[in-house]
Amino acid sequence: QVQLVESGGGLVQAGGSLKLSCAASGRTFSSFAMGWFRQAPGKEREFVARSWSDGSTRYTDSVKGRFTISRDNAKNTVYLQMNSLKPEDTAVYYCASGPRPGVYDYWGQGTQVTVSS
Repeated sequence: QVQLVESGGGLVQAGGSLKLSCAASGRTFSSFAMGWFRQAPGKEREFVARSWSDGSTRYTDSVKGRFTISRDNAKNTVYLQMNSLKPEDTAVYYCASGPRPGVYDYWGQGTQVTVSS
């Protein structure tokens, strides 16, 4: 049974920082793609960032230069460091795991991030 558990969300002022964590269990973490997605109220879920087993990363344009995805394979954990947060970053953030980038078959329950102006 694969499980993904996010943590680290909260309320922060614009310009502040948060670091999200996603602890994975039930699969060989290092071999899988890990992604972060978010869904704001009334909007579709959107891709934020991903990390592949070869060490490559990718970001959506709106977070480039502000967010950093990283992974610790020894701890089976993926992180999302979010700096210079903006009110438009407010959303529920989900982590996901899959066999390759763009193909995600397991999702976490989400963690709320709220950025006040």
